[in-house]
Amino acid sequence: MRADRQEQDLKFTRRALLMAGAGGLAFLGLGARLYSLQVLETERYRLMSEDNQFNFNLLPPSRGRILDRFGVAVADNRDSYRVLLVPEQSGDVASALDRLQPFLPLHDHERERILRTARSQRSFHAITVADDLDWNTFASINLNAPDLAGVTPDVGEVRSYTYGPAFAHVIGYVQPPNDEDIANNPRDAERLLRHPGFRVGKTGVEIAREADLRGQAGALKTEVNARGRVIRELPEQSTQPVAGSDVVLTLDADIQRYAHERLGSESASAVVMDVNTGELIALVSTPSFDPNMFVGGISTADYSALRENDHNPLYHKAIQGTYPPGSTFKAVVAAAALEHEVIRADETLRCTGSTRLGDRTFNCWRPQGHGVVGMNRAIQTSCDIYFYEVAQRVGIDRLYEMATRMGVGAEFDIGIAGVRRGNMPNPAWKRARYNQGWSTGDTYNTGIGQGYVTASPLQLAVMTSRVASGRAVTPTLYRNAMMPPAPHIGLRDETLAHVRGGLRSVVEEVGGTAHYLSPFGIDGVEMAGKTGTAQVYSITAAEREAGIRSQADLPWRLRDHGLFVCFAPVENPRYAVSVVVEHGGGSSSATRPARDILRRVVARDPSSRAGVFADLGNARPGGA
Repeated sequence: MRADRQEQDLKFTRRALLMAGAGGLAFLGLGARLYSLQVLETERYRLMSEDNQFNFNLLPPSRGRILDRFGVAVADNRDSYRVLLVPEQSGDVASALDRLQPFLPLHDHERERILRTARSQRSFHAITVADDLDWNTFASINLNAPDLAGVTPDVGEVRSYTYGPAFAHVIGYVQPPNDEDIANNPRDAERLLRHPGFRVGKTGVEIAREADLRGQAGALKTEVNARGRVIRELPEQSTQPVAGSDVVLTLDADIQRYAHERLGSESASAVVMDVNTGELIALVSTPSFDPNMFVGGISTADYSALRENDHNPLYHKAIQGTYPPGSTFKAVVAAAALEHEVIRADETLRCTGSTRLGDRTFNCWRPQGHGVVGMNRAIQTSCDIYFYEVAQRVGIDRLYEMATRMGVGAEFDIGIAGVRRGNMPNPAWKRARYNQGWSTGDTYNTGIGQGYVTASPLQLAVMTSRVASGRAVTPTLYRNAMMPPAPHIGLRDETLAHVRGGLRSVVEEVGGTAHYLSPFGIDGVEMAGKTGTAQVYSITAAEREAGIRSQADLPWRLRDHGLFVCFAPVENPRYAVSVVVEHGGGSSSATRPARDILRRVVARDPSSRAGVFADLGNARPGGA
C-alpha cells in the first residue's frame, strides 16, 4: 500500500511539473506576443488603428477657366448640387435607391445606369445618382441623410460655357472620362478620374490644354466612427487642391459672338486675323451646337439630330473645311506674275469671253468678255481670261512657290486638333496622285483657283493677311504677353502695292465685283477685298432648256460656294477676314457678312481713328 501511494504521488508530481512547465511556456509565449504587439509592433498597429479611425477624402481641383483676349471667361465653373452613392456603405444598391426614391424620383433608365455602374466598378467608388439638382430637392435629401446610408449630398462644380454655340468649335467641351481616358493617364490619376462629377476635355481647347486646365487633387482628412459616419474634419492635416491654370485665347468674345450671329443659320465659316501678328480674333463655324449639352452627357436623340443635320453643326468648317478658293486666288497669281516680271502692271490683254486651248474652250465668267484689261482692272472685275494667260506665263512651279509662300496648302498648328492643310498642286503631286502628267489646262484652272487647288478658310485668312501686311504671319490661338510683328514675306514693295491696289478697286471703284459694299461705313476707312465662287455643279444645256437657269433653281447641295476675303484699313492694314458660305449660290452670299464682321472689328480697335464702336452703336447682326 505504501509503495502504491508513493507511486501515485510521484505520478502526480510529474504531471504537476509538466502542467506547470506548459503553463509557464504558455505564459512566456503570451508575454512575448504582448511584448511584440505593445513594443515591437506598436507603430504598425497604431497606423492601422488610425486608418480605421480616419479617412482621406479626395478633393477634386477647380478646372482652369478659358478666357478671351480681354479676360472675359468663355468657359467657367459654377456650383452644382448633386447626390452620390457609395455601394460599400449603402449595402444593397437597389434597396438604397428605394429609400432615396421619395426624395429624389428616378426613372427606370436612371436606376439601370446606376446599377450598371455599381456592377462595373469597385464598391468604394462613389456613383453620381443625380446632378444639377434644385435647392429644395437637395435640402430635402440633406435633412434625411441620417436615414440614407451610403447616400451623400454634395456640392461640386460643373463646367459652364457662357457663350454657348458661339465658341463651341474652338473651346470644345468636357465630359466624364471613359475607360480609354483612364488608361491613357498615369496610374496615380485614376482616383481623380473616377471621382463623381470630374470631367476631362474631349475636343477643342479643352482637350488640347487639358494638362494646364486640370489642376492637382487634394485630400481632406476626416475622423469617422465605427459605422463610417464623419465625426469631424481635420483641415489642418489635409492637403488643398491646386486649381488648374487659366488659358487665355487671342479671340475677342464680342467679335466671335457677332460673327456667329451674323452668319446665322448658313452652313458657313468666318476667320478674323490680325495681319501683323497672326493673332486669331474670331474663328467661327455655323451652324453650331451648345457645348453645355455635352457636360452632363448628351442624349442619344440630341446627338443623332446633330449628326444627321445636313449643315454639319459638329464640323469645324473654319479649320477643317477645304474648298476651291476660286477667284480669291487671283491675288496670288498676280503677285507671282509681278514678282517674276512675266507681265507689267500696265500691260493689257484682251478678254473676248473665251479662249481656245487645243480642242477645249475656257470661258470667262462674263460671257461677253471684259475687253482690254490691265492687272488692276483684271483683279477689279475678276477677269478669267487675263488670269488664264498670266498663269500660263508664270508656270505651275512658280505659282506653287508663291502660293505656299502665301500659306495655301500649308499646315498650321494653332493649338487645337483638326486643322487641315488643303492642297496646292504641282506636277509631282499629280504624278503621285493620278499617275498623269501636268497639262496647260491644269495651269489654267489653277490660275483661277479651281481644279486641284483647295484651301481652308483659315488659310484664306493667312493668304489675305500676308498680302495686306507683307509679313509672313502664322496664325496663333493662344495669347502671349508680347506678340511681335512677323518677319517680312520677302516680296518687293511694288509687287504688294499693285496687288493691294487691285483688291481695293474690287470694293472702292465702280465696276468692282464687290463695289456694292462701298462705302465701308466708318469715316476715313476703306476696305480691300476679293470675291470668289467655287463651282459645285455645272448647269447643263439640257437643264437650261428645262428651266434651270440660275443657282437659285438648283437644290441647296448643288449650289456654288460663296467666298470673300478682305482687309482694312487699306492705308494701314490691321485686320483680315475670310468668309465661306457653303452652297451660298455665289460670292454675294459671303460679301456682306464679311464686310460687316470686318467693320465691327475695325471699329472695336481703340487704336483706330474710328475709336471703339464708333458710329455702330448697337448695330444688330445681319444688317447690310
